[in-house]
Amino acid sequence: MGCAPSIHVSQSGVIYCRDSDESNSPHQTTSVSQGPAAPLPGLFVQTDAADAIPPSLASGPPSAVRVRRARAELGSGSSAGSAAPAATTSRGRRRHCCSSAEAETQTSYTSVKVLLIFAKEDSQSDGFWWACDRAGYRCNIARTPESALECFLDKHHEIIVIDHRQTQNFDAEAVCRSIRATNPSEHTVILAVVSRVSDDHEEASVLPLLHAGFNRRFMENSSIIACYNELIQIEHGEVRSQFKLRACNSVFTALDHCHEAIEITSDDHVIQYVNPAFERMMGYHKGELLGKELADLPKSDKNRADLLDTINTCIKKGKEWQGVYYARRKSGDSIQQHVKITPVIGQGGKIRHFVSLKKLCCTTDNNKQIHKIHRDSGDNSQTEPHSFRYKNRRKESIDVKSISSRGSDAPSLQNRRYPSMARIHSMTIEAPITKVINIINAAQENSPVTVAEALDRVLEILRTTELYSPQLGTKDEDPHTSDLVGGLMTDGLRRLSGNEYVFTKNVHQSHSHLAMPVTINDVPPCISQLLDNEESWDFNIFELEAVTHKRPLVYLGLKVFSRFGVCEFLNCSETTLRAWFQVIEANYHSSNAYHNSTHAADVLHATAFFLGKERVKGSLDQLDEVAALIAATVHDVDHPGRTNSFLCNAGSELAVLYNDTAVLESHHTALAFQLTVKDTKCNIFKNIDRNHYRTLRQAIIDMVLATEMTKHFEHVNKFVNSINKPMAAEIEGSDCECNPAGKNFPENQILIKRMMIKCADVANPCRPLDLCIEWAGRISEEYFAQTDEEKRQGLPVVMPVFDRNTCSIPKSQISFIDYFITDMFDAWDAFAHLPALMQHLADNYKHWKTLDDLKCKSLRLPSDS
Repeated sequence: MGCAPSIHVSQSGVIYCRDSDESNSPHQTTSVSQGPAAPLPGLFVQTDAADAIPPSLASGPPSAVRVRRARAELGSGSSAGSAAPAATTSRGRRRHCCSSAEAETQTSYTSVKVLLIFAKEDSQSDGFWWACDRAGYRCNIARTPESALECFLDKHHEIIVIDHRQTQNFDAEAVCRSIRATNPSEHTVILAVVSRVSDDHEEASVLPLLHAGFNRRFMENSSIIACYNELIQIEHGEVRSQFKLRACNSVFTALDHCHEAIEITSDDHVIQYVNPAFERMMGYHKGELLGKELADLPKSDKNRADLLDTINTCIKKGKEWQGVYYARRKSGDSIQQHVKITPVIGQGGKIRHFVSLKKLCCTTDNNKQIHKIHRDSGDNSQTEPHSFRYKNRRKESIDVKSISSRGSDAPSLQNRRYPSMARIHSMTIEAPITKVINIINAAQENSPVTVAEALDRVLEILRTTELYSPQLGTKDEDPHTSDLVGGLMTDGLRRLSGNEYVFTKNVHQSHSHLAMPVTINDVPPCISQLLDNEESWDFNIFELEAVTHKRPLVYLGLKVFSRFGVCEFLNCSETTLRAWFQVIEANYHSSNAYHNSTHAADVLHATAFFLGKERVKGSLDQLDEVAALIAATVHDVDHPGRTNSFLCNAGSELAVLYNDTAVLESHHTALAFQLTVKDTKCNIFKNIDRNHYRTLRQAIIDMVLATEMTKHFEHVNKFVNSINKPMAAEIEGSDCECNPAGKNFPENQILIKRMMIKCADVANPCRPLDLCIEWAGRISEEYFAQTDEEKRQGLPVVMPVFDRNTCSIPKSQISFIDYFITDMFDAWDAFAHLPALMQHLADNYKHWKTLDDLKCKSLRLPSDS
């Protein structure tokens, strides 16, 4: 056991150190030096049992490798060449010498590498060695400045620790400067170990160390945990930041080789980067552009006067803008570009940069400019005309056979198609989207290149499954918006646990303990007086809630249904209708802060108000009106005060029943019809014929399902494209306020009814301010209660910002209005003409913004309290 190790040299020139008493074990070999080069003075040789095992063959975790200590002396007559004697201590699990200059330890496959530069071994170097071992860093030790520099240039360490305590061995600051003079040191953190200062001496300034190139100072402390903590802090701070900076170099390399012109500006439109493609396109050198404001560059006079304002308005909202823009080159020529400008959200959720991707449109003028650009940049590889190259590329995307027929006549390319393509075009069963794609494909054949490229993008969009849902980025956006989107537009995460949420419902058939009016004429005077104003948008539903003891739906429902002649249409008595309202209202949960019968009455009131608008009235027939009023009444019946996401996460019975899809909306409609037909006393449908009933039932179901938020953008976009835009085009062409043609088509009637109940369901921000504030408080309280229950049950918290201890209600309202309300009510107002609502919306938004600017989380200004 006490025999000295022997030195062996392999055929490949690798020096091995083997303990003489363990020569039969191949596991006792340590790689000390590779290559024929002689070791430098200060060679630090280490031995270890694990080094002979190739990493790919070694079994078991690194921690299982035996650690032992041994010392070896290399004499000048070794076969590896002359080497100065060096004392060696083995401290790691895997160690081998790097570039004949240091020893290495590696306990994991982490990417952090540490270089220790200590002239001789002591407790401080041991402390850092074992700290590296504990942290799983790869560690090298060098004894001389020369070996340290060679090792660093070979390994490119992230952290270097230099012994600055004793100057007689080497000049630590000179070593630091020599390392800093190399290119790889740009991303390296260098730590100086300094002597501990006695209490009677003043601590020295760190400035000399910083000037020498050090990043940090470490007061001498041989404790392994102190060394470990220092290294871990450096890794989680400077090192990780340097990793990101290294990645930036790769990103900019990719940008420099990108064929698209790219321009990056700050949030105030100061140019910070342009790639070579941009320089070639615009004729500028980047030195002429960097640091300049976009406003200082010459503009083309071919753009619309308001185009820049339109672009700025869009991108400052954090939305991407894409379109055609004329730019002026340095030579003064105007070129037409396809431009995509993407805002980049940074720290604090604010826009920090704008990234512009620019590609030349293939017009005749632009083709001339392209040839000029290639000529100016010395690009001799562009031998084909530009338009012909693009045609070939487009044809390749349609017909693979054109790849092998390059060089043949262009018309022959158009006649080559796969047999399968011919079979697709001859199919007798075609979906509408298939017909659209076929028409676009046919139009591409003889279109200009710019049109063909635009149609290619159209086809890409049409082939996606979500045609109407906006694509939400992964940027650090407003958490209130993120949580609202996650909570309202998804069905939640799946949680397979034993604590399923049991959805218990008590189906009530009547309110026998409350005196109900026999007819609408028997309503108490205090209620009747309030109902006289029910046709006004400013009708106060909370006053009705108070005087009816939280029973507003029956009273308002009887009045509204009487006004629209619902009993006459359904051929039912007012007694039956009153019994039906009693049953429906009894199955709303009065314990809910928001989703109770007052909300149902509010939605019914808004629906009736919308039905009174001339354009809406002229677009729908009486069956549609009756269906809308019934749908508004039942649209949230038996709502548990929890979102769909909550029910799905909790594994509720309803979520299982409806396959996690539109859970609550499906339940509302199913239960409403069950309650209605269950008892003939409240069956308002019992006297209408089967065909009318089926049509009415389908319309009610469709409208209630439209209140489910996952389809929000689909409904809004369909309404805009099918109703708003044709109406605008017809009005512009006829100079009259007539209704758009096709408004009474069944498909358009469905869209109008969906949009109407959707707007009625979330009309709270468009109510007078006092009502808006009350509704905001109620919905927030319901979300607070859900968050509390999610935490109690250990469920995923769907909307974390709705924590009653931290939530800013003004912020949540601003996010809801910005994301869901504004666009939808703009579209509905364009159709139904609702100036009073839009004024309330603007006033209420201003109220919430004022509160938010004051960092006030309450519902009202302090002066209003």
